[in-house]
Amino acid sequence: MTKKLKKILKIILPIALGVFLVWYSYRITSEEDRIQIIRYIKEADLFWVGISVFIGVLSHISRAIRWNYLLEPLGYAPKVTNNIFIILMAYFANLGIPRSGEVLRATALATYEDVPFQKGFGTIVTERVVDLLMLLLIVLIALFSQTDIILAFLNEKGVGLTTTLILLCAGFIGLLLIMGFLKRSSSRFAIKVRDFMKGLLDGVLSIFKMKHKWNFVLHTVFIWSAYVLMFWVIKFTVPETIDLSFGQLLVAFVGGAFAMSTTNGGIGLYPIAVSKSLNIFGITAVSGNAFGWIMWISQTLMVVFFGAISFLLLPLLNRNK
Repeated sequence: MTKKLKKILKIILPIALGVFLVWYSYRITSEEDRIQIIRYIKEADLFWVGISVFIGVLSHISRAIRWNYLLEPLGYAPKVTNNIFIILMAYFANLGIPRSGEVLRATALATYEDVPFQKGFGTIVTERVVDLLMLLLIVLIALFSQTDIILAFLNEKGVGLTTTLILLCAGFIGLLLIMGFLKRSSSRFAIKVRDFMKGLLDGVLSIFKMKHKWNFVLHTVFIWSAYVLMFWVIKFTVPETIDLSFGQLLVAFVGGAFAMSTTNGGIGLYPIAVSKSLNIFGITAVSGNAFGWIMWISQTLMVVFFGAISFLLLPLLNRNK
């Protein structure tokens, strides 16, 4: 397989998967259910949708400020406004081509703030590592807060506590074996993986060497708290989800977060993942799907609207570049 074909497949497959999942979601719901879901979406309280979008905007601003804490040790201090526009452009680009936003961010930073591409891209990788660690932390909090309900749900599906523990132990042992193989192997693949893991570790450790490390940590906590909060307020747009607890919604948030990384912006898969997660807590498929679609539509429109504006404003406000 040629490199050109691989690049084309990386662009087409996630989009095709998203389109297929939208069609699949349509096919597995009855006409009556679809009418009900559309009614929920149309009647969603715009006040809470607006609050969710506003919180999302604040998270992007916080991310733009946090980015400068990574760039400062390298000797650069971009304008926060430029950072905001670049980040919004990157999210917009990711809707079309997966992971293209990271390259766009580093390229735009080099163009408008004279930060070398490699250095800018390195800070973006560090961001991604930190975000991954935060997501894993939220996953653990969600699991511990809803352990009894999740285990009961798995038991209903024929997966008991013993089976769950066996699977977890098998996964842990498998991870240890893979790590041992990678550590001792001299194959090109193993060397690449080791170098990649070393780069991730160096990225995380670099945080503790920066001048404003606690500001960086506070912004990181704020960003992820905002992500959870913008998801939580959407519960007030669907009558059946209003009484859900924070812990229950956290489980659905995790499901949606993983869906976002599978298809372009979570298209097709996000509402399904959220609905299935909420189903654990007795929420019907109709209400769960409505919740997922309201959340996905509002945040996607926000990214498209502000991303498009950023594409226009960034070059206009930096005419000298």
